[in-house]
Amino acid sequence: MKFDDLQARLRDARAPLRFTGHGSKDFYGETPTGEVLSTLSLNGVTAYEPSELFVSALAGTPLADVEALLAQHHQRFAFEPPRFPGGSGGQGTVGGMVAAGLSGPSRAALGSVRDHVLGAVVINGNGELLHFGGTVMKNVAGFDVSRAMAGSLGQLGLITEVTLKVLPLPAATATLRFEFDQATALMALNRWGGEPLPIEASAWWDGALLLRLAGANAAVGAAARKLGGDVIPNDMAAPFWTGLRDQADEFFVGAERAVAGGARLWRLSLPSTTPELKLHGEQLIEWGGAQRWVVTPLEPAAVREAAASVGGHATLFRALDKGCGVFTPLSAPLAAIHRRLKASFDPHGVFNPGRLYPNL
Repeated sequence: MKFDDLQARLRDARAPLRFTGHGSKDFYGETPTGEVLSTLSLNGVTAYEPSELFVSALAGTPLADVEALLAQHHQRFAFEPPRFPGGSGGQGTVGGMVAAGLSGPSRAALGSVRDHVLGAVVINGNGELLHFGGTVMKNVAGFDVSRAMAGSLGQLGLITEVTLKVLPLPAATATLRFEFDQATALMALNRWGGEPLPIEASAWWDGALLLRLAGANAAVGAAARKLGGDVIPNDMAAPFWTGLRDQADEFFVGAERAVAGGARLWRLSLPSTTPELKLHGEQLIEWGGAQRWVVTPLEPAAVREAAASVGGHATLFRALDKGCGVFTPLSAPLAAIHRRLKASFDPHGVFNPGRLYPNL
């Protein structure tokens, strides 16, 4: 589909439109509704400058294609976006990656999707093709609209192209394993977080804490000797981190079975210094303690109250019934800001309606 056709269709739309690529993240957020508008015809890398550390791609470009191109130049998306099996056979598109705003194991050390968005091209509800940002970090004065698209789930407009920062692959990596209970693991993570250590990712589950070190050979070697633990060979560690990134490892496979039986998978965002939360169910902890996955049959109110009591919030990630709402309810002032922002981009309220909140 040509850009002119897309602009006309969005300008004239008065019924709900559902923007989608591979459909790999249809499970995330509230249930998608509306007539499908696929981005898959918007396919291709439009600019790539390895020496300048940026890549631009159309929204329907498969994420796998872009990552394969980056790998040829020993580069990567440092935020490790999850890759889920897609409804149309893919594992996610560039536009869907930005719209969902999900990041993988290295997020705490290297930043989120939003932190790596340099620019975006978007079609709004008036059919206007809007260009935001550029190809370098210091290119915005005022409100950075391109980064507002990250995590918006398509509610502000149709993303047609994005420009993202890329980083070199690390010279060395090492994975360490420690036999720690949850409380000990959290204390260790917070202690190490205050030291100049090249910790790129962490994961605790079922009595074991794994750390991934990354950086210069000397730095990784020195940190491994200082921290101790059991060294996991890279050829064994890599599948674990990939499985964690793509939510295909043992914890998430078990969580999907539990969800099929009526439990819920929650994603808790908490201050990293939060001590062990005594919640019924299995927990997996990432990001130095700041992200905690909980699969539990507990009532939603109990989970949300537990997160709020320590200054965090809870997102319902997977469930058969989302009647309790996926995202933490907004305060009245914040909800008003969301409504005004959506109205400014989508005056007819037809872009992916309800994906973030049922009344938005």
